[in-house]
Amino acid sequence: MQYTAVLKKMMTELGEEVQYYLDTDNNFLNLNQLLGRTLEISFEGYQCMCCGKAKKIFRQGFCYDCFYKSAAVGDWIMKPELSKAHLDIEDRDLAYEKEVQLKPHIVYLALSSNVKVGVTRKTQVPTRWIDQGATKAIEIVEVPNRYLAGITEVALKEFVADKTSWQKMLKNDISEEDLIETREKLKQYIPEEVKPYFLENNNNVTEIKYPVQQYSSKVKSLNIEKTQSYTGKLIGVKGQYLLFEDSTVFNVRNNEGFKVLISIN
Repeated sequence: MQYTAVLKKMMTELGEEVQYYLDTDNNFLNLNQLLGRTLEISFEGYQCMCCGKAKKIFRQGFCYDCFYKSAAVGDWIMKPELSKAHLDIEDRDLAYEKEVQLKPHIVYLALSSNVKVGVTRKTQVPTRWIDQGATKAIEIVEVPNRYLAGITEVALKEFVADKTSWQKMLKNDISEEDLIETREKLKQYIPEEVKPYFLENNNNVTEIKYPVQQYSSKVKSLNIEKTQSYTGKLIGVKGQYLLFEDSTVFNVRNNEGFKVLISIN
């Protein structure tokens, strides 16, 4: 069986274990059903996720021109504290920025390698946690806009990480930490203007299990643009990574906008 696809973030569904779906040109592949099968991934070219042209991908699935023009990749995406839509100040497209920034946002703690703090739109819970390969997560603050979430993250990352060690996450090298206890320790560092939004009584820790047959003690990242073609036995999916038997891992999201041919044996 062969499938062509312009790679984009895998779709996920939280259940007893996470279900993963890859959008191809003519189907949705349920990757859980492909565990134990041999996949060949061949690089075919590029298609910008914004303009749709066959231009070399620069970052986040966008060509160079679109990356520096599109409102969807403004600096406030990666740095929520730079959000200004609540002040009626435009970055690239105020209407778009209001649509995204002026919605309820969650500040959370997640355990993927060690405890990290993060920000996401409320509608992206638990998708954001799954994309980061978190095994546990808890909401600690719910605010009405992205800016307030951003300044909370900035304050708390002085005391906990704000990034995941992808190597540890993929090796399942995860520290055992109590998220509720950590939340209580961090409460004092939340900015004064955000403290009214602290979720005082939330003890709901979400636990997430991934479809992984076995973990490797070392991992090596696949650069499909450089290698052009790769063949391996799929043994797991975690975060936005495909895990193969020879310890190769492939970050699907980091290769958004790449056109590939996937052959299944």
